Amino acid sequence: MRKFLQEFQAFISRGNVLDLAVAVITGAAFTNIVNSLIKDIVNPILGVLVGRPDFTNLFFVLKQPPEGFDGPWTYDALTKAGATVLGYGAFLTSVVQFLLMAFTVFWMIKVVTTLRVKLESEAVAKLPKLSSVLPGGKKEEEAQKEEKPAEPAPAPAPEPAPAVSAETTELLREIRDLLKASKSA
Repeated sequence: MRKFLQEFQAFISRGNVLDLAVAVITGAAFTNIVNSLIKDIVNPILGVLVGRPDFTNLFFVLKQPPEGFDGPWTYDALTKAGATVLGYGAFLTSVVQFLLMAFTVFWMIKVVTTLRVKLESEAVAKLPKLSSVLPGGKKEEEAQKEEKPAEPAPAPAPEPAPAVSAETTELLREIRDLLKASKSA
């Protein structure tokens, strides 16, 4: 049991598990933002343009409600009264809501990506100007004269690997075999 708890602790402590937890929490908060955007902004605009985007009251009555039912003929009222109702409108509403959410998320990501690219290009354009203002930076005239970047120095040749003795090889084999034996036990 102790080994199991140690493995579990190692699993939880790994960076990607923590990153996943942060992503799930952030995703839940982002879902609230997107739902509010769709419910409070997109749906009213859509309602003005094409009429009411809620199709939940589109249904077929497969089995009539019991005798004496005098309530409204809405999906909720009929199902509560015991009628068998095929509510295809609720499905259509879910599909429309999904498409709106997918489009809204796509649009938001596109806007953020465009802004990020624009900000990065502006930062790169301002970089030479900033170097003249920073302490120890070049003056503006010197920065303009040096248009060619310096060529990178050639990489040093890799050092040859040290020779491995027969004793070292035998010792490494013994360690390997002991590790295999301890894992299988």
